Amino acid sequence: MDTATADPAVTDDGTGRPGGGRRFGAWCAALLFAGVSAVVGCRIADIDGVTPVPQLLAFLPWLLVPTAVGLLCTVPARWWTGAVWGVALLGLLAWYIEPYGRTGEPEGPPVAELRVLTSNVEFGQGTGALLDAVRREKPDILFVQECEYTCDATLRRELAATHPHRQAVEGGGSEGSVILSRFPLTARDEVPGTMGMPGAVADVDGHPVRLQLAHPMPPLPDQVGLWQRELGRLRDAAAAGRDTPTVLAGDFNASQDHAAFRRILDTGLRDAARLDGADRTPTWPARTTPAFGTQIDHVLVSEEFAARRARFLDLADTDHRALVVDLTLHGGR
Repeated sequence: MDTATADPAVTDDGTGRPGGGRRFGAWCAALLFAGVSAVVGCRIADIDGVTPVPQLLAFLPWLLVPTAVGLLCTVPARWWTGAVWGVALLGLLAWYIEPYGRTGEPEGPPVAELRVLTSNVEFGQGTGALLDAVRREKPDILFVQECEYTCDATLRRELAATHPHRQAVEGGGSEGSVILSRFPLTARDEVPGTMGMPGAVADVDGHPVRLQLAHPMPPLPDQVGLWQRELGRLRDAAAAGRDTPTVLAGDFNASQDHAAFRRILDTGLRDAARLDGADRTPTWPARTTPAFGTQIDHVLVSEEFAARRARFLDLADTDHRALVVDLTLHGGR
């Protein structure tokens, strides 16, 4: 018997290296599956993990690509255990890509209509494009993040006639934020954070509506804990006012695939984009959307609201798309 040809480790590529081609394919697949498994494992465990998992969780649907590549590598490698591993990962990813959170129709008759716009203008650079969008879309309430001193002064001057009411946390760079409204506003305590997160109560045609701007720190590699704490403060703020209709909007630096963001939805708030069927539409980074990106800009509403006509606007000079949504306030729970 020819022992060389009977040895399953000998390849048929003529190199004489035992199993080199197949082992390489199997190793490639195993490395891809291991990386995806770490992220999916945190999603299953309902945690955000440590760097780089939080950053990768933002792009969870795109992990289908390395998983599919790994699955293809198992075929020439004839690594059938790996193929089962890859198929299982694809199934789990497909499961978790489904939208998270509550839906349903609000109770009671409609009592008011309002249009909300949220935009991160990237250190104020997108202020001019935002003004054009405001004049075109005519929102009733604006949530503007990274609105530094010049941006704040410009919006105050240019929108004084249409949006005379404001609540702001002034600051330079990314720290400034402002809520502008055509409805009268009563100030509320801001949510503490590295960047400004002002709050207010709007008198919407005689109905109080609690407004809260969101802009927690992003999950930078050395600041994941800070990011989680600031999202936790937003969660506490959302849970503290359940008796009043609420709109919580802004740049959350988090998607539905982050556990810290899902805890905010667990208070009973609903994602307006999801209610209108646009839950996976990317908002960041603007230079690659809508082909590639993640949705981290949200308008969250309490159960008294219905949402429709969610639109994502491409604005010049900012790395975020703006989100506009029409809301209907209903008069009963």
